[in-house]
Amino acid sequence: MALLKRNVEKVLGGEVVTKILAAEGVDTVFGIIDGTYFGMYSTFGDHGIDLITPRHETSAAHMAAAYARVTGELGVCMASNGPGVANILPGVAVEQAEGNRVLLITSSRRQPIVYPDRGGTYQYFPQVDVIGAMSKWSCHVPDVERIGEIMRHALRRCFSGRPGVVHVDIPEDIMNSTYDLNPRWIQEAMSYRTDHLLEAPADVVRAAADLLADAKLPMLHVGSGVLHGGATDLVHEIAELLDAPITTSWAARAAVDERRREVIPMIYLDAVKETRNAADVVLTLGSRLGETDWWGKAPYWAKPEDQKMIQVDLDPEILGANKPAELLVQADVKSFLTALIAELKERPSSKSPERSALLEGLRRNIVRRRAKLDRRLDFSSEPMRSAHIAVECQKVFEDDAIVVVDGGNTAVWANFYHQVRTPGAMLSTPKMGMLGAGVAQALAAKAAFPDRQVYCIIGDGAMGFHPQEVETAVRHDLPVIYLVACDKQWGMVKMNQQFALKPLKTLVKKSLGPDETINADLGEIQWDVMARSMGAHGERVSNAHDLQAALHRAQASGLPAVIHCDVDPVDHMWAPELKTFKDMHAEPAG
Repeated sequence: MALLKRNVEKVLGGEVVTKILAAEGVDTVFGIIDGTYFGMYSTFGDHGIDLITPRHETSAAHMAAAYARVTGELGVCMASNGPGVANILPGVAVEQAEGNRVLLITSSRRQPIVYPDRGGTYQYFPQVDVIGAMSKWSCHVPDVERIGEIMRHALRRCFSGRPGVVHVDIPEDIMNSTYDLNPRWIQEAMSYRTDHLLEAPADVVRAAADLLADAKLPMLHVGSGVLHGGATDLVHEIAELLDAPITTSWAARAAVDERRREVIPMIYLDAVKETRNAADVVLTLGSRLGETDWWGKAPYWAKPEDQKMIQVDLDPEILGANKPAELLVQADVKSFLTALIAELKERPSSKSPERSALLEGLRRNIVRRRAKLDRRLDFSSEPMRSAHIAVECQKVFEDDAIVVVDGGNTAVWANFYHQVRTPGAMLSTPKMGMLGAGVAQALAAKAAFPDRQVYCIIGDGAMGFHPQEVETAVRHDLPVIYLVACDKQWGMVKMNQQFALKPLKTLVKKSLGPDETINADLGEIQWDVMARSMGAHGERVSNAHDLQAALHRAQASGLPAVIHCDVDPVDHMWAPELKTFKDMHAEPAG
């Protein structure tokens, strides 16, 4: 009797990747379609994965990163061989630097003619080598039998250590050929990577509690590791337990509710500096203490002999790297804080009238500084003052609305006049300051949270990098609102130029003419008209009194919207704290 032939599932190589992503819980991928990986994206729908397609691959990287940042999950993007991969490289550089958990899948030309290139191969360059130099890990799949192994290794890399970009490159012939499915290729996540948090030893937790309880004024310094670790509530809880002030890195501004009495928001630079000098014990959580934290050095922080530091981070390479520490803790921030809070609750309260008085003194400095900043909210100006955009938005949008900030001086204005009220509800690229990234970040935030309001405050220079993504918003029904601050100049650069070229005249006149600067002025773009041409809602506003009504109309339209905001170009250049911003990039004395 003839043996019965067993049924074997036939799959495209790309569907193996899809099955692995689905087993990992991925439900959204960002990228532009191409025949070289048709075998992958054509199978997304069968496995519950949505594909959102922007108009430029760099936008796909920013979308995946923003999606990861706001959800705490893995962000996935794709790019096709050659020019598609070349287009995504700026996004790779930015999102690796920002520390966002992104998996990039690319195609390459067919296996026999790449790795190595036989010479003159069309749409080929060493993608793995190039991306490997700017990412967390990069690898080429040489054979279908290794897809499962390499994808599992990539996913382990995605979820270990500091988040960043991980890259897998798969030849088009493997993507689009049909194979017998090997069941071993697809595994549950728990079989190839751990999902438990890295915990600190109990004696280390007790040592940290001792230092904090005995401090005259302990403080918390919060980095983006708190956001990635989902530990914002625990930060608030421990600050309240200790009566300890909280400062943040730029990248972690969204990690705390700035209405709380313990929070010293980063925009109040004098109060931040005073706090960092007054504290005798610092609990640093998920922060590298980088350049915009002045490397943790004097005179912006107390000297090491006057200030003990407890540093907690997943990445052992950064522990103790920029500031000497009394106690180094390699652990997940969330698990460490959970254990530390439990330890502190077992002890008598370390709160004291002295701590409370010191904290209240810092808060009074904030109130004084806020009053000074708010004096710039002059409604009589037309074109409007840039300060009004963020202020009027917070009068209209809910407290949990996600705001995206993009641009040079526009980002400065937005930061100084926006108050974070919901942790995780602010996006930017504070490490790289990547112009135009915000256009895509807003779309990903809306895709992640369709029921939350999302808006983007962006300069006209930055909007010019990726305005085509407004059509993406229309096509994918992502009703975000873009507020474009239009001063028709490279404002931050123009200010620097003016002081370099004619400092005295700049101080007196506040602005030089186009003939006195070098290519610093821009032409007119009617952003509202452009938006309407793409099927979005578009309006133009020059007076701050009209901005709220325009925002309500934009919301009522149910469409993606662009509001062209004419701002005073001279006032826009003289953004708050410009001198301090420049000083942040000077080498500290300590």
